[in-house]
Amino acid sequence: MQSKPLVYLALAATVGLTSCSKMGPLSSENFAVAPSPLEAVDNQVPVAISGRFPEKYMKKNAVVKITPVLRFQGGKSTGAGDIFQGEKVQGNHQEISYLLGGNYNLRTTFPFRDEMLRSELYVTFDATVGKKKVNIPEVKVADGVLATSTLLCRTAASANAALGEDKFQYTIEQKQEAQIKYLIQQARIRTSELQSASVKDFVQTLRNIKADDKRLELENVEVSSYASPDGGEKLNTKLAQSRDNASGSYVKNQLKKINLEGEVNSRYTAQDWEGFQELVSQSNIQDKEVILRVLSMYQDPEQREQQIKNLSAGFRELADEVLPELRRSRLTINYLIVGRTDDEIQQQLQTDASKLSIEELLYAATLADDPAEKENIYTTADRLFPADYRAVNNLGVLAYEKGNLTAAKDFFSKAAKKNEQAAEPKANLALLALTEGDSKTSEDYLGQAATARNYGEVLGNLALARGQYVQAARQLQGVNTNSAALAQILNKNYTEARTTLSRVAQPDATTAYLKAILAARTRQAADVVPNLEQAFKLDSTFKARAAKDLEFANYFNTADFQNITK
Repeated sequence: MQSKPLVYLALAATVGLTSCSKMGPLSSENFAVAPSPLEAVDNQVPVAISGRFPEKYMKKNAVVKITPVLRFQGGKSTGAGDIFQGEKVQGNHQEISYLLGGNYNLRTTFPFRDEMLRSELYVTFDATVGKKKVNIPEVKVADGVLATSTLLCRTAASANAALGEDKFQYTIEQKQEAQIKYLIQQARIRTSELQSASVKDFVQTLRNIKADDKRLELENVEVSSYASPDGGEKLNTKLAQSRDNASGSYVKNQLKKINLEGEVNSRYTAQDWEGFQELVSQSNIQDKEVILRVLSMYQDPEQREQQIKNLSAGFRELADEVLPELRRSRLTINYLIVGRTDDEIQQQLQTDASKLSIEELLYAATLADDPAEKENIYTTADRLFPADYRAVNNLGVLAYEKGNLTAAKDFFSKAAKKNEQAAEPKANLALLALTEGDSKTSEDYLGQAATARNYGEVLGNLALARGQYVQAARQLQGVNTNSAALAQILNKNYTEARTTLSRVAQPDATTAYLKAILAARTRQAADVVPNLEQAFKLDSTFKARAAKDLEFANYFNTADFQNITK
């Protein structure tokens, strides 16, 4: 019976001590964390903490500094905190009522580290009541960081880099033009016109086609004859037709002389109003705008003709410079340069590659299936044509595809220096920056690569790095890569992600790891471990990640998961 008073006395003493305590502990119920678990975005871990001081907690003369701390094995990261004060404190911090308590919000960001996959988020307190320092125990408010977005550093390494493409064409259309001018109201071809440089080049081109019929192929010769619009329509029609006959006969005679077969297509224009307007607009005639405006007022050819005569009398430049240029025949050879066949290119590559053009060399690389052979061709092309950026850029693409990102960066940088305007090296450097977790540098490079063929894909990867998952999934729609699947997983488009992963051209360890994540998220438990085993087989570094990856939190305590992650 005597023991009861002693118990009551002890309880009373405990209550007395508690009441003397200036501030008590807080619990995790006083805090809400978003997101939960924490999630890495653009190699940062943003966190928003909503807290509440309970009623009758914040002493009127108290000052409390709250600091978020993320702790992990081997270290910790301290976030930005905030200070709160009681009602009697003179300061500029958020005031908390003693009777009512108060809510507050903290936002901070931690630089992501791999060790944070297994981590704990605490809020710590530095408090004083008056001048006396008091102890408020720290409170754990969250566990771990979901870091699936950081897989971009791996998925971007298997994205599609941009080749510097060849411009090889098996046949290239070519033209050779000549012009024969006539005296006013005449259709006779003067000897002086046949000695002009354009006519001599015209004839020489026909001879070249005849001499090299394996590489040059004549399609046809066009003859277009004109009369200036300062004569009557009837006269001009007859004159233009006569000029057409004369120039057409000349062309046919030249073909016959060199024994070259070819079609000659002739036409004539009686009054060359279009040519007149073009020449006037290009001339230095002071009042050319007035001339063109006056002529546009007349639709009837006879009225126009009269105005031309009137204007010619008043403007010597028209009569001396413009109208004589319209009394002409234009001769045009349409022919093809026929390139080497695939077999001929490959044979020339083996015998003497220096006789191939840069376009033929770059094209030859597309005919090769063996990456080593492609590399040899690009190396040869870079040696023979050192000013062209495409070969060295393509060597970078080969290195990128092999996973040698250091060599790839060196090649892309050299290509960018050779041609600062070239888009492909910049797009590829933007892609490489994402594998290094550097979205800012990636954005800078991508801003100079708008014409690169993989621009949209790199833009999608950049959106993925920035945490813009909807935009990333949209931008990567139809692209069957690991990055596209990652964007779909993060955007919770699981059906599309499954299809994308099944279509990855060269599935690798990252592909298998993404399949495991997808299986875990969609509760396909039977597929989680087999896909992880495949990932570990192809890349053993995934094992350590999987062991602490919150994507597999539901499997941490299963025997199968523990066995494969030992």
